[in-house]
Amino acid sequence: MTFTKAPLRAGIIGGGFMAETHARAIRAAGGLVSVAAASSPERAAAAQASTGAQHAANSADALIRREDVDVVHVCSPNASHEEYAIRALEAGKWVVCEKPLAVTGESAARIVAAADIAGLTGTVPFVYRFHPMVREMRAQIADGALGTPSVINGSYLQDWLADAEITNWRVDPAQGGRSRAFADIGSHWFDLLEFVTGDPVVRVSAQACTAFERRDGSAAGNEDAMTVQFTTQQGVIGTMSVSQVSAGRKNRLHLEVSGSDASFAFDQEQPDSIWKGTTSGFGQVVRESPMLSADAARLSFLPAGHPQGYQDAFNAFVADSYAHFGDSLPPGAEHGLPQLADGLRAAQICDAVLASVDGASAWVAIPAAFTEQPHRQQSTQQSQ
Repeated sequence: MTFTKAPLRAGIIGGGFMAETHARAIRAAGGLVSVAAASSPERAAAAQASTGAQHAANSADALIRREDVDVVHVCSPNASHEEYAIRALEAGKWVVCEKPLAVTGESAARIVAAADIAGLTGTVPFVYRFHPMVREMRAQIADGALGTPSVINGSYLQDWLADAEITNWRVDPAQGGRSRAFADIGSHWFDLLEFVTGDPVVRVSAQACTAFERRDGSAAGNEDAMTVQFTTQQGVIGTMSVSQVSAGRKNRLHLEVSGSDASFAFDQEQPDSIWKGTTSGFGQVVRESPMLSADAARLSFLPAGHPQGYQDAFNAFVADSYAHFGDSLPPGAEHGLPQLADGLRAAQICDAVLASVDGASAWVAIPAAFTEQPHRQQSTQQSQ
């Protein structure tokens, strides 16, 4: 495919931290932040200023209709994702949609179906896949370093809602969805688990808690924390905890995979290394390009000792997304790119977890995972 216009022009729906993160990544990928939109013209003007967009649109629909937008980045509240993503796809735009892709599996499936009908594709920012040491951990596990896998454990802990006086649109189920902690960050953990091991989760048993009955004077609408036990397709058992009320934990995603020959662990707050242990000893595997697998080395662009972090991972995600849209992604790299089907997968796991909570921690099966076939059709705007 040959583009007639470059660079790709992005429209961002929504404001705040995530919109700014997307904007920085768009520029790093060589894209242009063309238009910003939010819930009102006033907020759109603020989003234009915070993202550095060239223009502000009075509504999401107005942004989607613009001819100077090739890719729509959906960074609005979760409940609006389905509507905006489908409208963008129907308008011939590629989509980068924040996670959760949608608030239910059925809603996410409609987005995937709309992309298939449009002959286009989209991506979902499960960006922890783009830490080089995650790729190294994945490569070593794929090479059989684990031996016989035995158990998986971990957690994703934050503290930004550890005060009952703090609230946010995510606390409101009408905007954020029925699940908050799990849908927002637990989805990252399970995506990383399946990505690193290649072993899909087939059933879950969960329990949830709400730490505060009320937040800022209003009834709390979704969970603050959750624990989940699970079984994978290969019969490996595991547990994980997710919390947004764990004082002192800012963004601690920890995943450990154990086996008969070796165990591996990744800690997002120390992303430049992984822990590797065997029965004869343990230590850190650090990000040093000559030692890395090819997939990890591709994403390791700074010399060892110069830390790469969250924004670097996000930049790499958007760069690969844009290369994918332009049919210029290196061979094999598409296997690491989280696409709409991965967003659907996360929504299906969330549905199962909530069903288990409703059933007093009953075991609930998860539908079989599937792989989205990448579409190579041009964006309508690019072909004009």
